[in-house]
Amino acid sequence: MKQIIIFLLVVILGVIVYGQYKKYKRFSLSEYEYTIPEDLKVELANKGLLLDYHRAIEAVNGHIITQWSAHKIDVRNPKKDNERTKAAVNTYRELLANVGYFESQIKNPMKKKEPKEMNSEMERNLMVQKMFYANPEGNSLRLGQSGALIFEVQRLLNEKGDSIKQDGLFNRETFTALQSFEDQNGLLPDGKLDALTLSYLLK
Repeated sequence: MKQIIIFLLVVILGVIVYGQYKKYKRFSLSEYEYTIPEDLKVELANKGLLLDYHRAIEAVNGHIITQWSAHKIDVRNPKKDNERTKAAVNTYRELLANVGYFESQIKNPMKKKEPKEMNSEMERNLMVQKMFYANPEGNSLRLGQSGALIFEVQRLLNEKGDSIKQDGLFNRETFTALQSFEDQNGLLPDGKLDALTLSYLLK
């Protein structure tokens, strides 16, 4: 009887260890990092474009690992269909689209570029996503907080039709404006910045 119990414990321990190994293997560097296509001649790209391309890849990789470590969401192959997962997947697709955009520019360097202001807007929105996903929980925004991310959120709210002061301070005015924006777009009007609210602000 004792041998059977020991055997069962060994089997259970083996299953747990194997599960942890698979989880680690799934998100080891060789598994989750975006791979640059072999036919992409990055050495021919200008320095600015190449820098933007690598920033876009870094944002994709950061989003993948952040969503997995913070919420156990695999944005590449989601298992659930709730609002948090949908928002995370949508953001992943947008970040991946940025990577695709820069790859197309590298592949076709002679192709006519978009106006500078459009490139600047894309780069700025990419920067906002990067700032948020560096610490999604800490960047949910609370009254009294200040920083560059809040300044950008105020900018985005003003672009959507608001007229709040852009001072980088998350005050009552900014909280109310964010709450109103969420309510108008059918989101939970809690006045907090989450992945879903951010994706709507960046549309």
